[in-house]
Amino acid sequence: MTIHSTIIATENDPRWAAVVARDSRADGQFVYAVKTTGIYCRPSSLARLPKPQNVEFFDTAEQAQAAGYRPSKRATKDQSDVAAQHAVIVAAACRQIETAEHLPALSELADAAGLSSFHFHRVFKAVTGLTPKGYATAHRSRRVRERLANGGSVTDALYDAGFNSNSRFYEAADQLLGMKPGDYRAAGQNNDIRFAVGQCSLGAILVAQSERGVCAILLGDDPHQLVCDLQDKFRQATLIGADHSFEQLIAKVVGFIEAPAIGLDLPLDVRGTAFQERVWQALREIPVGSTASYAEIAQRIGAPKAFRAVAQACGANSLAVAIPCHRVVRSDGDLSGYRWGVERKRQLLAREAQP
Repeated sequence: MTIHSTIIATENDPRWAAVVARDSRADGQFVYAVKTTGIYCRPSSLARLPKPQNVEFFDTAEQAQAAGYRPSKRATKDQSDVAAQHAVIVAAACRQIETAEHLPALSELADAAGLSSFHFHRVFKAVTGLTPKGYATAHRSRRVRERLANGGSVTDALYDAGFNSNSRFYEAADQLLGMKPGDYRAAGQNNDIRFAVGQCSLGAILVAQSERGVCAILLGDDPHQLVCDLQDKFRQATLIGADHSFEQLIAKVVGFIEAPAIGLDLPLDVRGTAFQERVWQALREIPVGSTASYAEIAQRIGAPKAFRAVAQACGANSLAVAIPCHRVVRSDGDLSGYRWGVERKRQLLAREAQP
């Protein structure tokens, strides 16, 4: 690893000025380490100021630790305080985004938070798992879905969600809803969903496909309950029982469950929030026979503190095995929960571990 550091040779260094001023706006941009004590602090730390010639600057706390420095007791407390401050700042920014008629500029959000644009962007993403723009998109999607699900008109939904023209709304509708707005409002009406129920070594399995691709792979003990779950998801869609060609599709899914090494190359109709889709994409990148912790997935998507949200996204996955949430475990290796039962998770992992 390359360690980026600078030994302070002059009191004119702007970073030293930030340390002397205990400027909280510089927090997150660098840390300073004291050679005589072996500790490091953030710029706004209230620790006693060292002599500038005894100070090194690092871009991150991780780099300071790699160079042999340790956080001071005050720094450890500072980190807890900073986390609490960040939570308050981000909560306020989220409310600002949600109540604004148009998405505020990044600089506007940062100014309200009292941070630089760069630092605010990084803090917001660390806390929420999304960029401010991504959060705004997810919020807009939720408002559209709620308004349409409650029987509101498409016109009311688009203006309530912050779109100022029909054309902009319809351009984004497919990404936001996964179908035309009118069809979503009717809970899938005018959409044909083909499905079949079969049996595999894990019990009953239901596979459903829309025009865009496979939209559900459900596992369970009761075939009838799986059909009910599909009906709840697409309440007014036209559900079409399997024909011979579709039975070949479910056979391919069952074959993948029995022999994971063959892979599953099928078009998927993935519908989720921006954050969920980032998690699901990361899950698909876990190799067969491997596992990753919720914390590791959070790191991979650039949201290291969002491991609980990662777990929730795994629980919201409706495409068993195709999006392999069974490959995600706790940091201690425990299997934890699984939407279709921990025992099925155990069997899937054991099967994938076989050479």
